[in-house]
Amino acid sequence: MSARRDEIDQRSLQQLVMKRFAMAALTYGLALLLTWITVAAGFYKASLGSAVVCSVLIVLSQLMFLGLFWRGFNLRFEDPSLTEPQVLVALVWLTYFLFNLGSARGSLLVLYLLVLMFAVFLPPKVFIRYAVLAFVSFVGLNVVDSYLGRLAEPAAFLLEASVLLVTLTWMCLFVNYVYQLRQRMRQRRFALQAHQDTLRGMLRQLEDLASTDELTGLYNRRRFLRIAEGELGRLRNGHQIGLALIDLDHFKRINDMHGHAAGDRVLQTFAAVARACLRDGDVLARYGGEEFVLLLPTTDAEQFSACCERLREAFANAQPVDPGIQAGQLSLSVGLTLLNAGDDLEASLQRADEALYRAKRSGRNRCEAAWATSDA
Repeated sequence: MSARRDEIDQRSLQQLVMKRFAMAALTYGLALLLTWITVAAGFYKASLGSAVVCSVLIVLSQLMFLGLFWRGFNLRFEDPSLTEPQVLVALVWLTYFLFNLGSARGSLLVLYLLVLMFAVFLPPKVFIRYAVLAFVSFVGLNVVDSYLGRLAEPAAFLLEASVLLVTLTWMCLFVNYVYQLRQRMRQRRFALQAHQDTLRGMLRQLEDLASTDELTGLYNRRRFLRIAEGELGRLRNGHQIGLALIDLDHFKRINDMHGHAAGDRVLQTFAAVARACLRDGDVLARYGGEEFVLLLPTTDAEQFSACCERLREAFANAQPVDPGIQAGQLSLSVGLTLLNAGDDLEASLQRADEALYRAKRSGRNRCEAAWATSDA
């Protein structure tokens, strides 16, 4: 189950990353289109070769990121989407692009915000680092323009820089709020997961309590019937299941003479002896009072009879559980039958009960069989 969940989580992560790459590819495509629109409109001040080089670098960078993703390469901890290097490349491209626009760059200043939107879900410290880089890049390219004597309107630059600073500051506050909100949601998710695990554990405990006999620790009648119906439904032709009803002999006399506490210890002794005699896949349950029911998957008449005889002898030779109970006073009677594919469970239990009645009528401390007619 854990491996299946990990596989689903990995697939979901890959789908999320591919969506991020699709969004990044669309953004890079728009960037290419914008570059050539500015070239065609005459706003691009650098050479045509510069625009071609810029376009080629954009395409190559996106192809490189996609190739690194498919090879499982991480540039930062466990971030397979390579978000940080993509944002860095986009900021470098945008700064170079705006540097070549001259007086038209103010109208495209908003592209800094578009690039930083890809970094919104990064930690606040990382986002602030890229916001500072964006602001310093914009100021730097205008300083270079001023040094080259190409800055025609210093007042416009100061206004644009102020607007960018205010906007980036607001975005940093917003990213910090989003990060704190995600942290709270993560904590609540972990708390919810812990509560779910606790509830699952409590549910399993309740299921165990509802399906287990408190005194002996064996399955109770309801759980046994459910298991038996399932085994009978899965039974294939040519295979058989052993079914036995077991009754502790003179149990009422033990209760009357030695008390119910001694009777409870006798029941617990039988459960311990039976566990030692049976296989892991065999099913033993307390059917009611001093009566027990046994189910042996994949057996035949000879094996099943030998198993029940071994259980009867082991219980008869068990150490007394009470000072007043002497050795040899513990015994049991067993009624056996076999189930075939298509048999009715209730009819089979009735058949085993009839065999148990014959064992008691014949003197107790014995096993009697009532095989189905087809197996007689």
